[in-house]
Amino acid sequence: MQNFEGIWEQVKEIVSEKVSQISYETWIRDLEAIGFRAGAAVLYTSSAYHRDLIKNRFIDVITESFQEVLGRECEVRIVIKDELEGENAPEKHTSPIEDTVNGEVETENFFTFENFIVGNSNKFAHAASLAVANNPGGAYNPLFIYGNSGLGKTHLLKAIKNEIEKNNPKMKVAFVTCEDFTNEFLELLHTGRAPEFRTHYRPVDVLLIDDIQFIAGKLSTEEEFLNTFNALYDKNKQIVMTSDRAPKEIQSLADRLRTRFEVGLMADIQQPDYETRVAIIKRKGKLLDLDIPQEVAEFIATRLKNNTRQLEGSVKKLTAYHRLSGEPLSLSMAQNAIKDILTEDAEASVSEEKVLEEISRTMFISVEDICGKKQTANIARARQVAAYVLREVTNSSTKTIGDILGGKDHSTVIYYLRKIEKSMQTNNKLKMTVNDIVKNIKGRS
Repeated sequence: MQNFEGIWEQVKEIVSEKVSQISYETWIRDLEAIGFRAGAAVLYTSSAYHRDLIKNRFIDVITESFQEVLGRECEVRIVIKDELEGENAPEKHTSPIEDTVNGEVETENFFTFENFIVGNSNKFAHAASLAVANNPGGAYNPLFIYGNSGLGKTHLLKAIKNEIEKNNPKMKVAFVTCEDFTNEFLELLHTGRAPEFRTHYRPVDVLLIDDIQFIAGKLSTEEEFLNTFNALYDKNKQIVMTSDRAPKEIQSLADRLRTRFEVGLMADIQQPDYETRVAIIKRKGKLLDLDIPQEVAEFIATRLKNNTRQLEGSVKKLTAYHRLSGEPLSLSMAQNAIKDILTEDAEASVSEEKVLEEISRTMFISVEDICGKKQTANIARARQVAAYVLREVTNSSTKTIGDILGGKDHSTVIYYLRKIEKSMQTNNKLKMTVNDIVKNIKGRS
């Protein structure tokens, strides 16, 4: 009998013929096959927003396609992390340590103000977020939270959502990443259904948007978000945004958006100090039913300094070592738990795929054209930018860059680099775009 993954591949082929290409690639292609459960076909996505959108817009076509493949009626369920319990997720070939660590899933209920460790580095952002959650639309509007990746911005955003929904269940709260916001708008725009987008976001009482920096340079999406922002702001509806940098540092962001972001309260989050890092480690251990000795917590805190995500990851791995070995917690066990993280920090590099995808996304040129032979002005410019950014963020040689860009020789890559550097000296908009691309890539790596 054919396995579920094979069936799902056939279903996707049928679905791809029934919906637009951008709809398929944005919403359906990356759904993960779980299996048949109680007669229903179960598919997985990591985003509740993604799940709800599919249920509202694509569930009928997916169900019909399953029925075509199976020759019988079949219910289709789309699930997220906290719904996977009892669904038996697909087998993954990982080590016992990885299985144990990956099994520690943080549901949406984890993201509360009580579970957020407050220290000198984040207490202002925490206080502002709590004030907004207790008085949406009447405290700080808009609230703009910024800081490097992994410091707790998304936690605060989800804590606001959970607190408002708990205290004001009749309020309409929309949480969305900037990437999903952009993809949804472009998909509806290309299919002539832009009014549907407006009816989705403009009636809400609270709009929470994560990683707003990724909207910069996308003119049509900037325009739509500006209109949405104005419509909500004029009605005193609460808006909260997060970003990896302050509005003034998002170089290619339209000035009229920047001024609106700055009209409210801006709160930054810095790297956690030593005392806060120790507290985060102890707190995370407690949530995992692990009493971490003070010396172990201090050992980890002195070596992992970059962000909260690293600290929580190290505690998960420490928990796995402890449970699987049955041995008491010790400094040597902690050293084993963090060695991979330390190695990742030392050796982390940005892949060429990430560079090309970001340039494609920002400059609206396909990766195939960037690495191809077409010579139109906009494609040639994107290719020059690609050569420059590859050198900046990957430290690749000119030969490697030439190979990445479709087999260009050394002298051609040198020409690209000189051309783009000269252009950036006189074209400030181009310079800001390139700098923004570099920052976005480094922020995602």
